[in-house]
Amino acid sequence: MAGNSSMRGGRSRKFKSEINVVPYIDVMLVLLIIFMVAAPLTNPGVINLPTAAKSALPPTEYIQISLKPDTSATIGVSGKKDGSGEAQKVGGRSALMQKLRALHEADPELPVMISADKEIKYDEVIQVISEAKKLGINRVGLATKQ
Repeated sequence: MAGNSSMRGGRSRKFKSEINVVPYIDVMLVLLIIFMVAAPLTNPGVINLPTAAKSALPPTEYIQISLKPDTSATIGVSGKKDGSGEAQKVGGRSALMQKLRALHEADPELPVMISADKEIKYDEVIQVISEAKKLGINRVGLATKQ
């Protein structure tokens, strides 16, 4: 057995230790192109919001509620010509609801417009809308920038 290599004429056989990587590069480039094309097509962070058209004829008189991030609020009737609807600052949500109830009882046909600061929690705005609906106010709108 020891002389086995001498039987082959003295040549030792060398193994080829190279790997041809060209096919792998081709496959990787094809995958890269596929992912680059498919990535913009799927955007999981997008929320499709409904569009709201601007009211054709906004009300001339309405109850204006302004919500601030520090839980304070102002409420008053906008559009009154005699100046009796001056906005009043109220401390918390319970005082706001009491004043809203009084204004609604004085004139049940007045709609409500809510102006909330963009830094305020969404839940607080929804709670005010919910309370207004419980009082029987059918027309509640949200003020936005144009």
